[in-house]
Amino acid sequence: MEYAIVPMTETHLDQVEALEQVIFSSEAWSRWLLEEMCAASGTIALVAAAPDGTVLGYVCAQAVLDEGNLDNMVVRPQSRRQGVGSALLEAMSRLAQKKGLRFLTLEVRASNAGAQALYIKHGYQPVGRRKHYYSSPKEDAILMTLEFTP
Repeated sequence: MEYAIVPMTETHLDQVEALEQVIFSSEAWSRWLLEEMCAASGTIALVAAAPDGTVLGYVCAQAVLDEGNLDNMVVRPQSRRQGVGSALLEAMSRLAQKKGLRFLTLEVRASNAGAQALYIKHGYQPVGRRKHYYSSPKEDAILMTLEFTP
């Protein structure tokens, strides 16, 4: 599968919004939130784009001082298990380190074993649990962190 990891721009937002609806339905980010996220100064947002411009996946994080929070990562269902998620995580890690972040933290559904395994493969470690973090359905989140060595 051929794709490139590139910074997310407004030209990607229609597809990103559509992916949000498919994956998260009732908890999907709105177009307005996506636009605000892209415009925020501390945002790091990347897409995996196929040669025809199709967004295969995306990842976004917020940086505050030297800390990063990975807000969202989505891979199109038909593009999963083809390296897209790994490529997005690796690119995000490189950018976070380049920006001087000490770590990236994320929350993942306790039932999402596949995502947890992917994060662990990329060096994230479970460090806590947030009770009833998710709604629709109500579920705990596993807090995971990737620390960067200086």
